[in-house]
Amino acid sequence: MFVYVLIIFLSQFLIVTSRSKFPCLSIIDCPDLRYHTLQNCIRGFCVYLE
Repeated sequence: MFVYVLIIFLSQFLIVTSRSKFPCLSIIDCPDLRYHTLQNCIRGFCVYLE
């Protein structure tokens, strides 16, 4: 039972990230994607957080 509770508790803190091949200089250069809520320009590429 403890393992199930631990898995559920820790899964709340996991964030899925995906790096695109869109080059950028600032966050304005990153296109808006439908299923990603947050976006940022990191190391010259757009990074999206779900």
